[in-house]
Amino acid sequence: MEELIEAFRKLKERNVDTFPAVVVSVDKEQGTCTVESDGLEFTNVQLSAVIDGSDQKCFLFPAVDSSVLVSPINEDMHRLYIEAYSEIESLDLNIEQVQFQVDKDGFLLKKENETLKALMVDFIGAIKNMSFLVSTTGTAAAQTGSTNTLNNLAEFTAVENRFKQFLKGN
Repeated sequence: MEELIEAFRKLKERNVDTFPAVVVSVDKEQGTCTVESDGLEFTNVQLSAVIDGSDQKCFLFPAVDSSVLVSPINEDMHRLYIEAYSEIESLDLNIEQVQFQVDKDGFLLKKENETLKALMVDFIGAIKNMSFLVSTTGTAAAQTGSTNTLNNLAEFTAVENRFKQFLKGN
């Protein structure tokens, strides 16, 4: 019981609305985190100004053990949000059917069920499968034939691999 009284005393002693804290955990599904400050743990700290189930959100996800500044919404210590970050693990922006994510593994740009990476891989694949109609001479009438040889296949494969490393998703 004394620990609880001491925790409330420390909370009451705060003379500022914004306080520094350390990130303990992050819930990316809920868009919240748990932080610790002066031995007190605060749960369900919002990572977005509004968490209402809307598909239109922008989240900056802090790294666990990083420092953040936490502020109350309307001076309500039960409704906190992250105001500033020392280290970002990832960014997730959703606008209706469009999603943009950035993290250490790269970028994801998605619209409905299509990703930029899938488009680029399919595009490079189509280029690699190109065939050409060529005209040949040697008789009075021109003859046409086909070839499956793409002279710069290795170059297209190298570019495809660069896209795969740069972009996330399928």
